[in-house]
Amino acid sequence: MNKLIIATRASNLALWQAYHIKDRIEKQFPEIKVELNEITSKGDKILDKPLALIGGKGHFTKELEDEMLAGNADMAVHSLKDVPTYIPDGLELVAITTRQDQSDVFLSHKFSSLDELPQGATVGTTSLRRRMQLLKIRPDLKVKDLRGNVNTRLRKLKEGQYDAIILAYIGLKRLDLLKDIPFTEKLPLSIMIPPMGQASLGIEIVSSNSKIREVASFLNDEDSYLLTKLERDFISKIGAGCSAPVAVNATIDEGIVKIESMIGYPNGTNILHKSLISSKENCQDLGVELATLIIEKGALEILENAEKLAFKDEMPQRL
Repeated sequence: MNKLIIATRASNLALWQAYHIKDRIEKQFPEIKVELNEITSKGDKILDKPLALIGGKGHFTKELEDEMLAGNADMAVHSLKDVPTYIPDGLELVAITTRQDQSDVFLSHKFSSLDELPQGATVGTTSLRRRMQLLKIRPDLKVKDLRGNVNTRLRKLKEGQYDAIILAYIGLKRLDLLKDIPFTEKLPLSIMIPPMGQASLGIEIVSSNSKIREVASFLNDEDSYLLTKLERDFISKIGAGCSAPVAVNATIDEGIVKIESMIGYPNGTNILHKSLISSKENCQDLGVELATLIIEKGALEILENAEKLAFKDEMPQRL
């Protein structure tokens, strides 16, 4: 094999990620020339509706998977948080890159921190997970939907459409955009639990191609693969989509694995917050165990009601 084609979204962040993987592959396998197949996904095209109303983040991955299944790409590079737990037959998620900073970050041109926001301030986020956790600690805030690529979101903030917005820290760092924002505050994981897979890249391949599997395997980080597997097991068990008001995060410290989850209504009420710990050697089922525990506490009913509540004010004019 002397050529490998990577399918990628055409957004700036997705291209950064794809070129990063391209460079790593070509350095490790100098005999292989890597090309990019850039695709504008449905999730990138429909910018006038919240993601939860157009089927969630799976719209960011489906077109890339279709290209692989059609033989037009050998590999796809995804932000792992966007990848549904269901992988189509013929494809496989084989490698997870080393997880980086999972924090969400508060951004503003007016206020220095989340605590400094005045009562009734307008905060922008697309994520029901962020909306839930933000309104849990600051029920006085007005949370307004925020779509568009990273640059569009930052432009809307600068124009004053929002008093503040919340985005994933790692994407802004990768694109070197933090320096342009007057006030930034990384939010501790204790008040803003990340989504499944945040800050890792997922490498998906055509299952039948053994050479591509060999190439992808060197990109894999063992601990990141394990921890994100637990998170994905949890999401799969409770049946939540990528856009549901669900936070789940697994960490490892000195051989002890902890997984923590939060589920609730988008308005910050009816919150379930649970965690489990285990040794690394015995943690393989920890995600399923936490899901089972939280289901026993009423998680499925909360998720069903949360879906009805999500964006209910916007639905009549948006659909």
